[in-house]
Amino acid sequence: MGIFTKLFLLLVVIIVVGGGTFLMTWDIPPPTATVEKTIPDDRFTN
Repeated sequence: MGIFTKLFLLLVVIIVVGGGTFLMTWDIPPPTATVEKTIPDDRFTN
């Protein structure tokens, strides 16, 4: 393999490992919006 190919593969590995580490450590806040939905009573009759 040429030096360019080795450098390119090393760059790809660094990006993949860095992206995986970022996703594992990222503390995503949960959604805080309140959801209210009115369900008609007709839906629950047998």
